[in-house]
Amino acid sequence: MQNVENKVVVITGASSGMGREVARHLVKAGAKVILGARRLERLHELADELGISHEHCLATDVTKAADVQALVNQAVKLYGRLDVMLNNAGVMPLSNLEELKIDEWNSMIDINLRGLLHSIGAALPIFKEQKFGQFVTTASLAAHIVGPSMAVYSATKYAARIVMEGLRQEVKPYNIRTTTLCPGSVATELGNSISNPELKAWVDGFTKEHAMRADSYARCVLFAISQPENVDINEIIFRPTSQAM
Repeated sequence: MQNVENKVVVITGASSGMGREVARHLVKAGAKVILGARRLERLHELADELGISHEHCLATDVTKAADVQALVNQAVKLYGRLDVMLNNAGVMPLSNLEELKIDEWNSMIDINLRGLLHSIGAALPIFKEQKFGQFVTTASLAAHIVGPSMAVYSATKYAARIVMEGLRQEVKPYNIRTTTLCPGSVATELGNSISNPELKAWVDGFTKEHAMRADSYARCVLFAISQPENVDINEIIFRPTSQAM
């Protein structure tokens, strides 16, 4: 796609699902990707598949600001700039509030929200100095709706969406663009973190019946970052045609 070739893109949560798939699409379109995730061996497997060196991979826990900063610094070290910061790392251990799964609540807050803030903190100074750059953040359809078992997850995704809107308003003087992606059900490993067996079975069944493939997400990313510099795609909501909510 136009305006994608040779762009330098950092991807968090790149070891599986939507992050892994978007890396494939970006490399096919000629972009340079730097891959971050906690599972370094999975990143190395992906790098081998994509034909890029392992120096494009960094073990990254987005709850640690230093890890995210190191990932961004690696992009600048390899290519001298950063074009896109793709904040994709996320978890979804759904549960009803009465189950009091406090550790799971904290995990969602730390990864889905604090991880986003760490990504902004790492990339924003570089983008400001360059006077260009684009933040792309994976929120969720859950940033717009809530249902039973979704309270904390939806809260973190709504918060991510609000952070991105605040960021959009602040960075106009620096020619920085911001995009929030809000997918509905996508066939990924996201549901594996659900510890309630009945709820997990329901989510797995819903995913099997309705979910989009991860390449639907990848195409939306490429659409957003392929736009001319004077076009800022701020939010994309997409879901399976058969998904009512």
